[in-house]
Amino acid sequence: MPGRFVEPEGGLSPRGPVGMSIDESGPAPPQAENVGILAAEVYFPTTYVRQEDLEKHDGVPSGKYTIGLGQQGLSFCGDREDPVSMGLTVFHQLLRRHGVSPSEVGHLQVGTESGVDGSKSLKTYLMPILEAAGNTDVEGVDCVQACYGGTAALLAAAA
Repeated sequence: MPGRFVEPEGGLSPRGPVGMSIDESGPAPPQAENVGILAAEVYFPTTYVRQEDLEKHDGVPSGKYTIGLGQQGLSFCGDREDPVSMGLTVFHQLLRRHGVSPSEVGHLQVGTESGVDGSKSLKTYLMPILEAAGNTDVEGVDCVQACYGGTAALLAAAA
């Protein structure tokens, strides 16, 4: 238990403290709560193509996608979805499903394969949800890097 150092009457010797004691009667320092990744969500568009059908269409050997990649389906966005709408959907789901108040979020890491454009991060589009609750100081960035974006965001959030 942390306490405060009480200097011995004889002072300190060249080899270190002599007869020192620790006074633990004071209050304990504050302890961090809810540290780490407490919740995560992912979103997959509902429109998809079966990988077996795609194997036939692409003229590749049967099993190249289903066995080789371990995929049964390949989802894709409809014309009414984009990275921002998917980010907003998953962020609302995360807050609602896990009972997280927007005022409690301290770090927001976004993993994506597709950004909106080169001038504005996806996190910028999600911040108004937190700002409406008075939470304007939230760490985090977008990780935009093909298939690795989600993994990079997870690793950055855990660091």
